[in-house]
Amino acid sequence: MKCVVTSHNAAGTVHALVRAVLGSALPLHIRCWDGSEAGPPDAPVRLVLRHRRALRRLVWAPNEIGLARAFVSGDLDVESDFFESLSSLERILKGSAGPRDVDRQTKWELFRSALRLGAIGLPPKPPAEEIRLGGPLHSLRRDSAAISHHYDVGNDFYALVLGPSMTYSCAVWDDDAKTLEDAQTAKVDLVARKLGLNSESRVLDVGCGWGTFVIHAAREYGAHAVGVTLSQAQADFARKRAAEEGLSELVEIRVQDYREVRDGPFDAIASIGMAEHVGLSQLPTYTAALYALLRPGGRLLNHAISRKAGVVGHTTDRTSFINRYVFPDGELETLSTMTTAIEDAGFEVRDVEALREHYALTLREWVANLEANWDKAVRLTSEGRARVWRLYMAASALTFESGSIGVNQVLAVKSEDGKSGLPRTRKAWLS
Repeated sequence: MKCVVTSHNAAGTVHALVRAVLGSALPLHIRCWDGSEAGPPDAPVRLVLRHRRALRRLVWAPNEIGLARAFVSGDLDVESDFFESLSSLERILKGSAGPRDVDRQTKWELFRSALRLGAIGLPPKPPAEEIRLGGPLHSLRRDSAAISHHYDVGNDFYALVLGPSMTYSCAVWDDDAKTLEDAQTAKVDLVARKLGLNSESRVLDVGCGWGTFVIHAAREYGAHAVGVTLSQAQADFARKRAAEEGLSELVEIRVQDYREVRDGPFDAIASIGMAEHVGLSQLPTYTAALYALLRPGGRLLNHAISRKAGVVGHTTDRTSFINRYVFPDGELETLSTMTTAIEDAGFEVRDVEALREHYALTLREWVANLEANWDKAVRLTSEGRARVWRLYMAASALTFESGSIGVNQVLAVKSEDGKSGLPRTRKAWLS
């Protein structure tokens, strides 16, 4: 490939460099720190390089981490529609042939251009929002630190993003759901009905978040509900919420790891958006612990994101954007891996419901909430943290829409002598 960079303005040079690296014409518009612009004015992707430091970030990490560092730090910005831009960038990168046939002269021209732009130099310090955890993977202390990194951002920030329900998991957009709040209420009620809750039930919510499910279970079904979380901020919020609704006698919130719960048996267990933190190595421990905490005939509802079989890059990659900025040590398993672990613990799996499209809709609502309250979100946390969440949620919505990841509710029963205690039809136990 012959490509000599001759432009003398920053944007023109960057655009030519990108073309040389990716080896194709690009529907990409670039504006640089010197005010120069290059590329089609009507391009679907319009990038702004606010500082030459963005280039050094990409030189030292020419992957999603480099892009993430440039965006989170504010060195790189997006002027075009955020969802369309992310989708288009992914298509551009996937369709790139790459610099397969770059001769020595072209390499020298590329290096001189990068040097002139200030792209050659020491690696910039990563944004403060990036984290690397120490200690044994999925130990109690390390898991606690991972949860704290993600969830102790501040309750007020989460309220801006999640809305009044304070529910941080996939909503269910049934025919009656007109708002995000409606859809989240539909979700927790669906879980309660699948678990068969009533005033005689004692239910455990593993990873209870801000208490939405346990409060719904107590208020609407009269159930005695115990919620456990590793986030002190979540626990404080959930306790206050339960007290304000007059449900303190029915709702107990603990800062506790699921592996430390000892006061079973429970009639039902809900795990909503928590299993993603467990890790493949700990799945047998997780399912065995929940099995031991249930009475015979008790039900488990495991609601978890899954990766598509054969798709890599969504689990155990410690260098990914998700692991460095969002969910440290998070792992997505396939649906078959999860159901196998549940069955291996002794459960009988009775029902699986896929909600992939519902999560894409939920994430788009969260992004809209964040963008509508951007200035306040920045004041409550930092601009970098707000940027992390915008990128993470928008990219996740697109990934759900593409089918690379899904989310499923698995209903399982601790059957006794072959008796599940469930009605024969789905309609009967959901009524």
